[in-house]
Amino acid sequence: MGTPEKARLVVLASGNGSNFQAIIDACEDGRLDAEIVLLIVNRPGAYALERAHAHAIPTQVIDHKAHPDREAFDAVLAKAIESVAPDWIVMAGFMRILTDGFVNRFLGRLINIHPSLLPKYPGLDTHARALGAGDRAHGATVHFVTPTVDAGPPIVQGKIEISPDDTVEGLKQRIHGIEHRIYPLAIEWLIEGKTDFDRASAQTHPAVVDASGNQIIPPSP
Repeated sequence: MGTPEKARLVVLASGNGSNFQAIIDACEDGRLDAEIVLLIVNRPGAYALERAHAHAIPTQVIDHKAHPDREAFDAVLAKAIESVAPDWIVMAGFMRILTDGFVNRFLGRLINIHPSLLPKYPGLDTHARALGAGDRAHGATVHFVTPTVDAGPPIVQGKIEISPDDTVEGLKQRIHGIEHRIYPLAIEWLIEGKTDFDRASAQTHPAVVDASGNQIIPPSP
């Protein structure tokens, strides 16, 4: 009897790729029974490319500026993804709003991480908005991607307490730390069948993990 194949991941990134690195590390140290089969970036100078090259991960640059509109870019992106037959498509700092057609093509296999406790603060400037609102807690959410931006079913959230002396930059760095915990965890749950799009859609609340990795709220059955 053959050894089961590892889950195949395609990662989409635009910049530094720190979450991409967290996923690489989880694959290499055995926390994830997965292989990153392709990194796709939309910016030729993205540092995520250097991370991929250091770990012998295949890469492809699809510069959005070389395409006349979102539909044309997304068509090329979809073709590149489908060419490697991934199980999951992981957005890790991919700064593009995807067309409805693209999202629906991969619905249920396309996930993203957002730096807030969704549904709070979709969009940009989440740390400044949390501080400005006087929130006592902040965090990040791994969620399935749907046509409405930052509104897809959540898989897991990471939560931290906001300190009185927190700044936007300091909070950003703390949130990065918890993102690096929960993104591999969410992928692990998907691979192991602990959740999927339908179950995430039906749950009344997502699993929540604190900064130490303790589950405050467990995943719904």
